[in-house]
Order: sequence, then C-alpha cells, then structure tokens
Amino acid sequence: MMNLVEQINNDIKQAMLARDKRRLEALRAIKAALLLIKTGKDTSSDEIPETIEMQMLQKLVKQRIEAGQIYKEQNRPDLADEELYQAEIIQKYLPEQLSAEEMKKIVLGIISEVGATSMKDMGKIMGLAAKKLSGKADNKAISEIVKQALQG
Repeated sequence: MMNLVEQINNDIKQAMLARDKRRLEALRAIKAALLLIKTGKDTSSDEIPETIEMQMLQKLVKQRIEAGQIYKEQNRPDLADEELYQAEIIQKYLPEQLSAEEMKKIVLGIISEVGATSMKDMGKIMGLAAKKLSGKADNKAISEIVKQALQG
C-alpha cells in the first residue's frame, strides 16, 4: 500500500498531466503541509506517523471550510467555492468519517472501559478517543459526546 506522500506525489503528476489546476492547488497544499511536518519533527525514519498525517489532513479540511464560510459571509461565492472544492479534494485522503451514532458508541465504550464518572475524567477519555478515532471523527464532535455523557 502506498503511503500518503507517495499517493500525493502520484496524484500531483496525474493532475499536472490532466492540466487540472484546481485539483493541483489542493494537492500541493497537502504536500506543503507534509513537508512542514517532516522538517519540523524528528522523523529519523523519514516516515510520518499516520495519526499525525490524519490530524494534518483534518486541519487542512477544517481551515478550508472555515475560510469558505468567511468568504460566503463576505459575499464572495467565487472564493468560497474554491475553498470548499479544496476541502472536498483533501477529505478524500481521510478515512471515511464515522456517523454520530458510531462515534457515540465508541466514546461511551471508552467511558465505561475507563470507569469515568465526572468531568475530571474528560482529559483521559479525550486522549483515548482521539487516538482511537484519529482521522475518522472531528475532535470537537468527540468532546461534545464526552461532555453530554459525563454530565448525563
């Protein structure tokens, strides 16, 4: 199986051959972020851990969506469309997102596993949930479920 860096490099070549400028821009954003991670961290094995890649992709998607919302509010649909298009391209490299039901089931499982009873346990649960659901769910959504369950 190809790792993310190889996958992006291949897709960049394909986008260049197809002269797909919009797609190319989104792919280059991913490549730039990967290079930043590589130079910023001690990656002696030259491999970026998958969890870090997933967090980076989620962050890129989130940034594009937020920028798209701002452009919509400023009545710039052209720029908003561009950001949302890029978010869509980047999202394809993330694992399939879990439904709210699936997410809730996993988080409640972690809570009972840990024996958490109060908001004091939130940090411990969030740590485990973030690891288990890396790339498959938004941390903000996870924390909402944890809060609801612990305040229960």
